Amino acid sequence: MTAPDRIAELLDATREAFAEGALIRLKLGGYHGPEPDLKSVEIKKIATKAGERYSFTYKYKTRDTIKNHAEDEALALLRDGLATEFRSAQLATTGFDLAFERTGGKTQLKLTEVSGRAAPSTDHNRTKNRPLTDTDRPWLKALGITGKDGAVRHTSQDKFRQINKMVEIFAPLIKAINTERPLIVDMGAGKGYLDFALYDYLATVAKRPVTIVGVEMRDQLVKDGNATARASGFDGLRFEAGTIMEFDTSGADAVIALHACDTATDDAIFKGISAGAALIAVAPCCHKQIRRQMEAGTADQRLSPLLRHGIFVERQAEMVTDTLRALLLELNGYRTKVFEFVSDAHTPKNNLIVAERDLRSARDPDAVMRQIAQLKAMFGIRQHYLEGLLDL
Repeated sequence: MTAPDRIAELLDATREAFAEGALIRLKLGGYHGPEPDLKSVEIKKIATKAGERYSFTYKYKTRDTIKNHAEDEALALLRDGLATEFRSAQLATTGFDLAFERTGGKTQLKLTEVSGRAAPSTDHNRTKNRPLTDTDRPWLKALGITGKDGAVRHTSQDKFRQINKMVEIFAPLIKAINTERPLIVDMGAGKGYLDFALYDYLATVAKRPVTIVGVEMRDQLVKDGNATARASGFDGLRFEAGTIMEFDTSGADAVIALHACDTATDDAIFKGISAGAALIAVAPCCHKQIRRQMEAGTADQRLSPLLRHGIFVERQAEMVTDTLRALLLELNGYRTKVFEFVSDAHTPKNNLIVAERDLRSARDPDAVMRQIAQLKAMFGIRQHYLEGLLDL
């Protein structure tokens, strides 16, 4: 059989396992394509509001990036990747393993029968086991999530799902921090949805002592938050008035910022790096600083068709801004992941950058700086705001 035939056979097996709920994992290895630092790609099945999707986790040396694709798009990406960029693939299902290997002009497939395996749960199934099960909590009523009867209000169902999803993501990251009582600082806390939910779960359910400080500019929200924390008996949760740059993050183990507008996200990242925080997690909102430079600067002429339309400029500005943020975090000893943390049905600003301090896997600083310089030159960017804060 020819290489295209063997690739087609592997894709047929993947499609069938996906349809039958038998897909455990498909891993692509032996990468030799143009992406710097890409090591492998892992694919699994997930369930989203838009339907079942193939979830691709792109594993780089110091970060992971997750992208979800519908079946036709996913199989096209797999077909192209196996033909040119990946030398091997390992398909694991509940009934068999299928190994693909391409060496020189020879392509092989090896089938191994297995038994007793169960397919992993999809994201949809896991969300049924929500971290927060007790809806009769004072803070939920105070924030308008539940009514007097303790039931989640019909108009707050989406918000309650979002809160649970955020706890599902953040709690394991915080539990992994090697500190007896981690200090978590939430920059731009607003009403404190995340802070109350995290504290309730960690202190009450997980029995993990923590201190959480919500930093918020609006005095009334600070007063309301502190009153609700007292009424809930949350001694380790408090809110303080101030701006991100004014707040002293010394001793912070984790710095979080959800939807801090434009460069406020960079302020939060900078304060986290300055504190040497073990965890920095930000969900960016607005990317005006880089977009203005892209519109005023001179980008690579090959990008002209891509940057002709305003909507595409906006999307590219988001990708470039957050890629530079991830690179600057890596430059400072952080291992980064970028992924969607809530459905885009709730908010289009749904990307989360998670950075965990790991000096052992630190990249070559010169190589990172070259990537930053190349990216800036390509899009006509003078300086990322975070570079200025870091005095680069």
